[in-house]
Amino acid sequence: MSQQLLSRALVSINWLAGALKTGQPGPALRVLDASFYYPPIRNGREEYVEKHIPGALYFDIDECKDQTSPYEMMLPSESAFAKYVGNLGINNASHVVVYDADQVGIYYAARVWWMFKAFGHKNVFVLNGGFRNWEKQGHPVTSEVVKPQPETYKAVLNSSLVKTFEDIQRNLDSKQFQLVDSRSEGRYTGTEPEPGGEIFPGHIPDSLNLPFTSFLTEEGFEKSPDEMQCLFQDKGIDLKKPLTITCRRGVTACQLALASYILGKEDTAIYDGSWYEWFHRAKPEQKITVWKNDK
Repeated sequence: MSQQLLSRALVSINWLAGALKTGQPGPALRVLDASFYYPPIRNGREEYVEKHIPGALYFDIDECKDQTSPYEMMLPSESAFAKYVGNLGINNASHVVVYDADQVGIYYAARVWWMFKAFGHKNVFVLNGGFRNWEKQGHPVTSEVVKPQPETYKAVLNSSLVKTFEDIQRNLDSKQFQLVDSRSEGRYTGTEPEPGGEIFPGHIPDSLNLPFTSFLTEEGFEKSPDEMQCLFQDKGIDLKKPLTITCRRGVTACQLALASYILGKEDTAIYDGSWYEWFHRAKPEQKITVWKNDK
């Protein structure tokens, strides 16, 4: 049963290794490396060039975003997304598998998975365990960068999967959906600094905290569906009711969207601007933090 549920959004390392070796039947298989450029911590593109899964293409979420927005990681337009993924040799029938090389196992890959889902792509999956475990299990890697033949892609945004600043503001009074923050407990409570120091830590009123790392094993794999279900239940989150996830910039929030999707909930929304936008736009009384430098 667990494997059946996991197959809704995840593929195993052995499955991908076999598909690359024998050739996946049906629609073309496209593998995407979503490792992120986050100086000075890491340079995902350089890591990709150094070594990646054979045939994988680099998906840069810092390029495939709304470049006009002052906020960190907002979705691009339908046409911009369609052009970007089309240039990666992806069409609407492509079977897309996303991974990243972060040590937690699954980090930025969940954001790319959600982007494809938000724009209506059906066959998109995350590699369970990520590049960390691909290497650990002895599967081949390469530095060869392939150049795909561009494809035509049509993107149609499912706006119900994306919440705006105004949606969150209205929800403070209406309580139409549950709001869950996927950052660490310290960043949520305001006792641990936000990376980079540009904004203070804290959270949106009435939001719950469920760190995205709770859903991953120490080895970097997704926990079982039963364990995921318990994580939501223990926080009082009802997956039968509307649910929106936030974080700092809409990246780790997608891990919880992925987990809820595995459990059969396909309508979990992401607050795309997340805490970064909220910090800059919300009134002081709408930001809960105990950070000493908060003014």
